[in-house]
Amino acid sequence: MPDGIVLAFDFGTRRTGVAIGEMMLGQARPLTVIETEQSDARFAAIAELIAQWQPKRLLVGIPSRLDGQDNEMSQRCRRFARQLEGRYRLPVVLIDERLSSVAAEETLRQRGLDWRARKDTVDAEAAAILLQNHFDESCHEFAATRR
Repeated sequence: MPDGIVLAFDFGTRRTGVAIGEMMLGQARPLTVIETEQSDARFAAIAELIAQWQPKRLLVGIPSRLDGQDNEMSQRCRRFARQLEGRYRLPVVLIDERLSSVAAEETLRQRGLDWRARKDTVDAEAAAILLQNHFDESCHEFAATRR
């Protein structure tokens, strides 16, 4: 399995959750939430994260309806992914993010966080769930090819 840092994004028009993980370790954790509706400010914050962490790839969650069909945010997230790839010249992996925010909310609730604390961190937690799912799937695929 390759090594290197991965940054994952749970894109939103006002808030974008960011998680970080190391491919070799296969462990993801919430990193930060970028709170802005301004595209330039969002990409400036992302540029700082990329400069600081030097990721080998990026991951973007693509929302969809429970039946797998695109919803109103799907195309925005795909556009965001293309912009990341074009600006930073890094490979971008798209991953299904259905129910990641629900799972993140529940995880934070189980940790005993009140609604204010959950609101401040739920997007980064959702990005971490997306990234951990990606690592878990990649690990299973790698193991299957080794047999």
